[in-house]
Amino acid sequence: MKRTIIDASQLELNDNVVAIKRVSKTVKGGRTMRFSALVVVGDGNGHVGAGLGKAGEVPEAIRKGKEAAMKNLVKVPVDESQSIPHDMLVGFGSASVLMKRAPEGTGIIAGGPARAVLELAGIKNVRAKSLGSNNKTNVVLAVIKGLTQLKTPEEYARLRGKSVDEILG
Repeated sequence: MKRTIIDASQLELNDNVVAIKRVSKTVKGGRTMRFSALVVVGDGNGHVGAGLGKAGEVPEAIRKGKEAAMKNLVKVPVDESQSIPHDMLVGFGSASVLMKRAPEGTGIIAGGPARAVLELAGIKNVRAKSLGSNNKTNVVLAVIKGLTQLKTPEEYARLRGKSVDEILG
């Protein structure tokens, strides 16, 4: 998975808390409770990232998750109809996500975790279906993995040494 480093300080990022879980660790004196927050950040213009933060308090966990997400920003190609360039099925762990192109006016048809990522990435028309596990962390990471693997027709044409018209038929 090829990732390019993106400077988050130059972007206007919005964040979305996808999940907050109470987690515990058993130690000699009993259980210590902490909170885990899954946060997605994006600028709505082709940049998106996800991060996981853990802390004793919820706001601190969200802040840490947001910082982690800003370190993991990826660039996403978006076509002229504000959709993804091609359909794909991608998995992460036991979660799989099927993403399909959609024409203008369709909107985002996707479940909660996938919807959060696609909205913040700036994709307006797409259909997505979560298959396999519905673990929110793995679904979010599967969508981000899929978005990093997307290529525009121009990139495919350059890789194959052909023109865009030959690729698109």
